[in-house]
Amino acid sequence: MSISGTVINLNAFGATVRLVNGEIAHAAAQDVEAHRRQYERSLSTRSSLAFVRGGESRRTTVALVPQISDERLEEHITSYLKSTEESEGELPAHERHFLRKKRRAAQWEAT
Repeated sequence: MSISGTVINLNAFGATVRLVNGEIAHAAAQDVEAHRRQYERSLSTRSSLAFVRGGESRRTTVALVPQISDERLEEHITSYLKSTEESEGELPAHERHFLRKKRRAAQWEAT
């Protein structure tokens, strides 16, 4: 489960984050270094970031929610959305549905 928060301080040991519920949390230096641009942007613009709470301890720890970036998946999604926009003329609904399914199946098999 993710929780939103704003970076209020950056230092050599990590970052201090104010969560939406008012709680103060600590982000480890390794996470800050891996995502420095996002942490700095949140600090300068006071914009919210999505965090995941760390393990149970005396001090609340957080880390940025992992971002999934897969260009191949994005291309598949784009081609799927384009295929659903195409019109098949004046065919009956059940035939249009069958033709769309057949085209999508051929696209996925080709990759």
